[in-house]
Order: sequence, then structure tokens, then C-alpha cells
Amino acid sequence: QVQLVESGGGSVQPGGSLRLSCAASESIFDFNTRGWYRQAPGNERDMVALIGREGGANYANAVRGRFSISRDTTKNTLYLQMDSVKSEDTAVYFCYADRRLTRYWGQGTQVTASS
Repeated sequence: QVQLVESGGGSVQPGGSLRLSCAASESIFDFNTRGWYRQAPGNERDMVALIGREGGANYANAVRGRFSISRDTTKNTLYLQMDSVKSEDTAVYFCYADRRLTRYWGQGTQVTASS
């Protein structure tokens, strides 16, 4: 059973920074894609950033230039560096992975951007 465990969420002031982590129970290279989604109250779950097995990354327009996705293959850990955070970034952030048509999700971590 694949496990994805997020950490690093919390409160941040607008303009500040936060780094999320997602530890996987299996090697990063066992998955096609890993990434981050987020869901604000009353909204659908939206893609934030994805990284492929070869390391190529895609970002949502709303976060491009402010957020950065990266990974540590030795630790099977995925990161999301969030800079210049805005109030509209407030949401539950979910770690994501997929392979062979199966999707896996973490339990989610709350990020609240408020002054």
C-alpha cells in the first residue's frame, strides 16, 4: 500500500514563504508523476504543480513564478517551496502520485495565508 505523508503546512503571512514536504513509502521512480494539488472550501481540487519521472515540471498559472516543486530521490521526498504567498493560496494541499492508471493521495495539510 503506497503511503504519502505531507508535512510543513501552517499559517503564513501574505508575502511570506512556506515549504511543504511529502514523504513516500516507495521510490520516486516507481511513479509516473508526483505533485501537489490544493482544495479551498467550496472549490474543486486543483493542480498546483507536477513533476514527471524525468524531472520536468508543470505549474498552474496562479502559482507559476512563486512556487517551486522539487524532489530528493534519496529520501523519496517531494517538496513544494511556496514564496510570495497570497491569501488566495489558502487551502488544503494534497500530495499526489500516479502509476499504471492508479492515483494516490496524501491526507492533506492546511496552509493558511492571513495577516
